[in-house]
Amino acid sequence: MNTSTHPIITFIGGGNMASAIIGGLVRQGHPATALQVVEPWDEQRARLAQQFPGMTVLPAASADLQSSDLVVWAVKPQTFKEAALAAGPFLGQALHLSVAAGITSESMAGWLRTQRIVRAMPNTPALVGLGMTGLMARAAVSADDRTLVERVVRTTGELVWVNVEADLDAVTAISGSGPAYVFYFLEAMRDAGTRMGLPPEVAYQLAVGTFVGAATLAQRSEDPPQTLRERVTSKGGTTYAALTSMDAAGVKAKFEEALFAAQKRAEELGREFGK
Repeated sequence: MNTSTHPIITFIGGGNMASAIIGGLVRQGHPATALQVVEPWDEQRARLAQQFPGMTVLPAASADLQSSDLVVWAVKPQTFKEAALAAGPFLGQALHLSVAAGITSESMAGWLRTQRIVRAMPNTPALVGLGMTGLMARAAVSADDRTLVERVVRTTGELVWVNVEADLDAVTAISGSGPAYVFYFLEAMRDAGTRMGLPPEVAYQLAVGTFVGAATLAQRSEDPPQTLRERVTSKGGTTYAALTSMDAAGVKAKFEEALFAAQKRAEELGREFGK
C-alpha cells in the first residue's frame, strides 16, 4: 500500500463513469498526480489530460501501473476479460473495484489472480454527484479496503452495500438502469403536456421539477411511498382519475415485469462475458 496520504488510484477505461469519479476525487482534494488512467482512444486520452492536469494517462497497461493501491475497472463487460488479462500482470497486490455490469467477482478473481475485489453498480446521476451505487465485497476485502472504496464512491453520490452478489443484479435493475425509466416517464409527460397545448419546454420543465420535488419529498419523509401517494389522491379527483387509468392498464405490473427483465439481462451478461 502506498505510504503517502493519498493512495495511487488507477482507472482502466477513461469514459464517463471514470471521469465522474476522477472529477469527484480531485474536487475533494485527491491530487491528480496520484491518479492514472489507461485509455486506448487517443481523443479521450487528450481530453482527460487536458481536464485533469498532472494525471498520468496511458494508452495501454504497462509496468507504470505497479504502484497502484486501488484499480477501478470502468470498461464495458464485453472487453473486461481482455483488459484484465492485459493489465493483471502489472497490478501487484492492488485492491480492485469494478463498475462493469454483469461481470462476476468470481470471473474477475480468476482473470486477476486476486480475491481483493469489490463490485459496484453505479448509475449515471453520478455524473452530477447524485449517483446511487450498490456495492458487494468478496470475503478477502478488509475493513480498510471497504473504507477506501467508500471514499472513492461517495465522490459521486450515495451508496449501499449488499451481502449477496446476486443481489447486484437487482441493484442493476432498480438503480443502475433506473435513470432511463425516469427519462422515459419524463418523455411521456412532456409529450402529453405538448398535446394538451403547452409549449414543449414548459411541459418538460414541469415534468422535471415534479420528479425532483417528489423524489426529494420521498427522501426526506419517514412515510412510505403508498402514504405519500394517498395524500395526493382525493377520490374522484384528477390524480385519482390518472392512477385509476394506469391501474386499469396494468401499468404497475408491467413496470415490475420490466424490472425483472433488466435483472435477468444482468444475470445473462455475467454468463456471456464471464467465461
